[in-house]
Amino acid sequence: MQRNYELGAEVRHFCWDNSLAPLLEIESGDSVLFQTHDASDNGVQRDGSFIDQKRAGHALTGPVYIKGAEPGDTLVIEVLEVVTGEWGWTRFHSKAGLLRDDFNEPYLHLWEIGGGREWAEFLPGANIRVPLEPFCGVMGVALPEEGQHSTIPPRRFGGNLDVKQLTKGAKLMLPVGVEGALFSTGDCHAAQGDGEVCVTAIETTGQPHFRFDLIKGKTLKAPQLWTGKPASPMAGQEGYFVTTAQNNDLLEASKDAIRFMLDYLEEERGLSRQQAYVLCSVAVDLKISEVVNAPNWVVSAFLPNALFS
Repeated sequence: MQRNYELGAEVRHFCWDNSLAPLLEIESGDSVLFQTHDASDNGVQRDGSFIDQKRAGHALTGPVYIKGAEPGDTLVIEVLEVVTGEWGWTRFHSKAGLLRDDFNEPYLHLWEIGGGREWAEFLPGANIRVPLEPFCGVMGVALPEEGQHSTIPPRRFGGNLDVKQLTKGAKLMLPVGVEGALFSTGDCHAAQGDGEVCVTAIETTGQPHFRFDLIKGKTLKAPQLWTGKPASPMAGQEGYFVTTAQNNDLLEASKDAIRFMLDYLEEERGLSRQQAYVLCSVAVDLKISEVVNAPNWVVSAFLPNALFS
């Protein structure tokens, strides 16, 4: 018999640690409705102020123990629904992000995303709307290595993957590293571009609802996923404006592709460079267009034209 559970965010953790006691034990086939704080542990306030929570990692809800899960198995997480909070934020500073050397001052942008909206207005009167396609940036299981491990880098066992296609209907498959898997989640995003270039998306609280299934004896080398819809189905309805960059270093090509997009958004759309960087992080998709014609590789940045309709 499949059961449905709820797990609140009263108890959170901020690292991967396989010694953490599970908050909930479930069977394969059961579902859990999670409550999550945003990535800052709700440190960013709706009025734009910031409370430093002194956290070194994402605020995660869990862990959940899946009975029968053992190393060498695969945990399948089906995304039944992801409901966001009423508002969200996007923030960058000079110590993180793709263009960390291009900006000296921190910047914060606030969004209204509740009330059943499918789109969020970027700026009053600017006629720029970002499609809302919520998902959880962090979905992972405990590492087999002992001790505390940062939630910031993505890992073989999932974690901070930031795969924006993990929306309603998708399935994420993770290798199990410890008994019970010890699944946790958080870092809910209302919208994000592939790359999340300024280091944040539209960050918000959330209520992700997942169903868990166990595949015994199936071993994965890294996370895999199924998604039943194209990337950015709402944003791609009217085509794209695309900037490209060529370099023998993919990271440098990625930086230049975004810089060229910032130039376009400043010159043609009237945004400040800070506003353009935020918009790129939540709506522009970075793509590797070519990696076989040495010595230079091509990275492209895709801006959906539908944002300006």
